[in-house]
Order: sequence, then structure tokens, then C-alpha cells
Amino acid sequence: MASPDWLVERGIGETRAALVQDGDIVEALIELDGAVLAGSVIRARLANIGTNGRNAVAVAEGGTEFLLPRGASGVSHGATLTIEVTREAIPGPELWKRPLARTTDKPPAAAAPLSARLNGREIAFPAPADRLSDAGWNELLDQARSGIITFAGGELRISATPAMTLIDVDGYLAPEDLAILGASEAARAIRRLDIGGSIGIDLPTTGSKVTRQSAAQAIDAVLPQPFERTSVNGFGFVQIVRPRTRASLIELALDRAAFEARALLRRVALENAGPKRLVGSPALIGTIEARPDWIEALSRQVGGAVGLRSDRNLPMSGGYAEAA
Repeated sequence: MASPDWLVERGIGETRAALVQDGDIVEALIELDGAVLAGSVIRARLANIGTNGRNAVAVAEGGTEFLLPRGASGVSHGATLTIEVTREAIPGPELWKRPLARTTDKPPAAAAPLSARLNGREIAFPAPADRLSDAGWNELLDQARSGIITFAGGELRISATPAMTLIDVDGYLAPEDLAILGASEAARAIRRLDIGGSIGIDLPTTGSKVTRQSAAQAIDAVLPQPFERTSVNGFGFVQIVRPRTRASLIELALDRAAFEARALLRRVALENAGPKRLVGSPALIGTIEARPDWIEALSRQVGGAVGLRSDRNLPMSGGYAEAA
């Protein structure tokens, strides 16, 4: 078995990273351009001191709000303070999905580049060889947008809820076999789709304590530390808690228009060079139209002007490029 290798690809609107082993992606993440990354140290103004020393709110230059769960002891309302970002923003309307931070004495500094943090190799993009697609990047995006992953004998259905990410395991194998195999496949999906935080896996109910222990061991064999988990209970449910510093691919896909727009830009950049017109649903085209820097970057990559055309009959993921 070959050693895993982190490949880092700088695209338009995002930087993509995949841990590839034996030709397959075993772990992946997407870092959005313009996001204040976990590990960044920035200056901000305390806008709300919180309650009982907790859940203060600081506002950075540009207006981004950061929740400080541990508060900001000794800092008065309106004062400037230095904070370290511990979790990036999570897509969704809930206020508690704002980026998280804590007070610090460190000097302001940007987070290290993704390739340095992962000890990975930056690969050229676009390039004649599509290393990520060869390893299954497009299939990975399909899994993120649908939340469905099939395996021999069953499937996973993954849903991001406000409380946790839920993974339902179903299939036609015997319950004991499906519980063990489903636990292993769920753990692989958690790693591959960069799912962190609180995770619930609903396995088939089995009365066998030995089977439940084997299912738990199957998770431990696949999912790298650090994480914590419960035992598999009699109803087949197990909860896992992993560090969470950014949105998972499942959560990024919830911002559907932006997710599909960036995916389209990647596909088109790898097509034949020359002027192009991007065709897509109104929401997708509107997202790209609002980012002239994306259009300019794609124009440089394809070596020609890039136009836009909206087609309300296309699904969100059905965008394509036509000759201009």
C-alpha cells in the first residue's frame, strides 16, 4: 500500500485538497477564498460582552462577526482586542454558525497556507493531467451534493442538521453484517467528506452485543484520531465527536449556487481553450455574474473572453460551457 499524499490545487474561488492513497481520495477539504481561516489572528472590536462571561461577540474589519464562547474577560464593550479564529463560518442562517474565536496575546497573523498546514504538494491547475478527477473528485462532489453514498449491500444517507450531521445506514444485507459494514463505510465517508463536530450514525438494530462491539471497532479501525464516540446502543445508534474547524463538504454543498458555480468553473477550466459562454440556472449564473474576478480568472485560464447565459430549464448542477 502506497503512502497517502496530500495534493493541493488552487482554483477559482476555492483551494481544494485531497489525500490520495492508491489512486483514491481518502480525505478531502475545500477552503473558500476570502474566508477568515482557522488559526488566523486578527484585531476586532468587542460588540457584545455576552452573558455570564460567555458568548461575547467581536466584529472584525469588514463587518464579520465572531462568537467568543469563552467570553472576553477584562475587555470593555467597544474596545479593540486580538482574537484567534478557532472555527470558520458554517453555511446556514443560525447565529451560532458564525465563525468562532477566542481572545489571545499573539500578534496578528494570517493562517499558514493550506499546503503548509497539510504538508502537501501544490499541483498545477489547470493542467493536462487532472490528478484530482482521476482520484474521484467529481464523484466526491456528487456525494456531497446528494448526501448519498452507495456501497456493496447498502447505502448511506447523510444529512446536515442544526444539531449534528446524521448518517443513516440502510441496505439488504443481514442486520448484523450491515451494521458492521455500514459502520466502516460511514467512518470512511466522515473522513472523506471532512465531517466534524457532532455526528450520529444510525445502524441497523441488532440484539447482538458482539455485533455492536464489532461495529464500534470498525469505526475505530477507519477513523483517525482525534475523536470521541459512544458505544453502539441497542437501537443501533452511535455518536461521534470530532474537531471542527471548518464546514464539511456536505455543509458547503448546502450553499448550492456557490458550490455549483465553483464546480462549473473547475470543469470549464479543464476544457479546450478559447472563448466560452457559461450556461446555467439563473441562480448559478447570478452567482458568477456577481463575481467579475471569477470571470476574469477563468478568462485567463481558457485564453479567451467568457460570457454568461441563463437557462431556467437547467438544474442547479447542470451548468456547461458553449462556444462563444
